[in-house]
Amino acid sequence: MKAIIVGGGIGGLTTALMLRARGIDCELHEQAETIRELGVGINTLPHAIRELAQLGLLDRLDAVAIRTHELFYLTRYGQQVWHEKRGLDAGHDVPQFSIHRGRLQSVIHQAVVERLGEGAIRTGSRLGAFTQDEGGVNAYFFDRSGAHVHTARGDILIGADGIHSKVRQTLFPEEGPPCWNGHMLWRGAADWPVFLTGRSMIIAGGLNAKAVIYPIAEGSSPASRLTNWAVMVRIGDGAAPPPRREGWSNPGRREELMPYATSFSIPQVDFTALINTTPEFWEYPRCDRDPLPYWSSGRVTLLGDAAHPMYPV
Repeated sequence: MKAIIVGGGIGGLTTALMLRARGIDCELHEQAETIRELGVGINTLPHAIRELAQLGLLDRLDAVAIRTHELFYLTRYGQQVWHEKRGLDAGHDVPQFSIHRGRLQSVIHQAVVERLGEGAIRTGSRLGAFTQDEGGVNAYFFDRSGAHVHTARGDILIGADGIHSKVRQTLFPEEGPPCWNGHMLWRGAADWPVFLTGRSMIIAGGLNAKAVIYPIAEGSSPASRLTNWAVMVRIGDGAAPPPRREGWSNPGRREELMPYATSFSIPQVDFTALINTTPEFWEYPRCDRDPLPYWSSGRVTLLGDAAHPMYPV
């Protein structure tokens, strides 16, 4: 059996490793020219880390991430609402990791190259169309200029090509663009002095405005950590499209963010100073899509954000 995977993100790369572990051949196509470390911090909970640990990646993740110890929920004015332990400290058999999304992707990408070979991943390879018959699937790939670069033949095709999935669009051509719920999320990371245990996570605020802070890697000295921050604010009712297209690399605008950021008072961290220390950050409209009646059609299926996109929070 051979699988064609469309999309070189975390979902597509992990799928390639899972297929390899089960003796199934695959080739992976990514439309970008290179697989880059995009995004900022994310938390990978034990049920996700357990899958990656079974692929032999736990030590590599430990080298680039922080084992999350605890989580505090605060009001936007800093009063504690809830506190709980996380990961191993909460009794799980594997950690919860706070990690830079790009570094997580890089760990999985390197494992794919080592186990499947450099030739298993084709970059600059954008899906244009696919057809399927009783014997398999043909997928036609093009470069950015529109020139045909490759035709792949396989037994199945897996669309792991994100919230703007070409595979999903082909299966459901009338769906339209993603839905925005009116929230904007700004994210960044900066080297910052250790707060609390150095492995603590803070979420402050409520449904209309929220701040999130947690370390995601070692810092420039033992007294600092690469610290991820996020601000999520309702800026619309979701009736109109977001001001800019959803993606991993939309630069944030400080003049838009700071009026919201300064409304938080978090005793453990000077939140405004942390943001001002961050040279660049990104914005993410909170978009998703309505559930589909099915994810698979014949020999073609969807995975990850192509199948069931979730808010980036």
